[in-house]
Amino acid sequence: MRVFDGHNDALGRLWCGSDDPVRDFAQPVGHINMPHAAAGGFGGGFFALYSPGKRAPFDLSIFEGGDLELPMPTALPERQALVAAIGQAGIAAQLQSAGYIDICTDAQTLGRSFVSDRLTCVLHLEGADCIGSDLLALDALFAMGLRSLGPVWSRHTIFGQGVPFENNTDGDTGAGLTADGKRLIARCAELGVMIDTSHLTMKGFWDVGEAGLPLVATHSNAWELARNARNLTDAQLRAIGETKGMAGLNFATLFLSDDGWRTGKAGLEDCLRQLDHMLEMAGEDHVGLGSDFDGAPMPEGIDHAGDLPNLVEAMRQHGYGEALITKICNENWLAFLSRHLG
Repeated sequence: MRVFDGHNDALGRLWCGSDDPVRDFAQPVGHINMPHAAAGGFGGGFFALYSPGKRAPFDLSIFEGGDLELPMPTALPERQALVAAIGQAGIAAQLQSAGYIDICTDAQTLGRSFVSDRLTCVLHLEGADCIGSDLLALDALFAMGLRSLGPVWSRHTIFGQGVPFENNTDGDTGAGLTADGKRLIARCAELGVMIDTSHLTMKGFWDVGEAGLPLVATHSNAWELARNARNLTDAQLRAIGETKGMAGLNFATLFLSDDGWRTGKAGLEDCLRQLDHMLEMAGEDHVGLGSDFDGAPMPEGIDHAGDLPNLVEAMRQHGYGEALITKICNENWLAFLSRHLG
């Protein structure tokens, strides 16, 4: 089963920790690379451009101890964030030149790429810290292939507020989109850049809906099963279905269950419980996968992209039919993007 994934941080991992990204992407290091992709049927997905607070190898162990108490990161300077975003877009361009990925900017290219031996790459900006109020960097990144954008990561930008990493609360933690944020999503709509509500506050989520855009959360789970600020309430999940949007199952242990938050550990059964609830609320045409590979700790049974068949088999054993499994693994995301990219 070939998988199209809603979110990964492979480009950020390479930018932060590799002196030769093309060489290292061909090695079985990290969650996503060519050997693991081939072994697991990983066909590609949204590749995030993420601006970290400092350029250093990702330390995912900070998420593994459970009961996180992480302070809200401070705002990132625009120039620092832009260096990171352009650097990661440059890595994507190098991987494309090496024959490993296709940067897809339209539906026709997307369809061809996903059945090829290359990985399909839709460039996504996770947190618009690198864009100023003049929005000029948005147009520059669009020219480099950007087709998806989240106005915030879990820190504030001039465009809106991000939710903190907190448990026992929902996403109603602050204000929604600012006036600049509403201008940003309007310009994205003009360009054909998808808006991702993952990491936005609840008010920001509804601001995107009020703009008439499909509601998309590329890597967010159900709040009813894991009550932390990053997850979606039933009302939000239903709205995703009603607007013909998408919700992607996040594999990160801390967002899968309350126990996952407390202990840092979760399993495939937690993924299935999340999928059951998300399907019930949003509908079977509006749920996919949004792994957070290379950006979060993985549940038992999924160490990296090469283990995706374990999740597929767990779906079968759980009683999902092949048609539904195919929708979750690739068809729903591909259908949405075919409509969105045109």
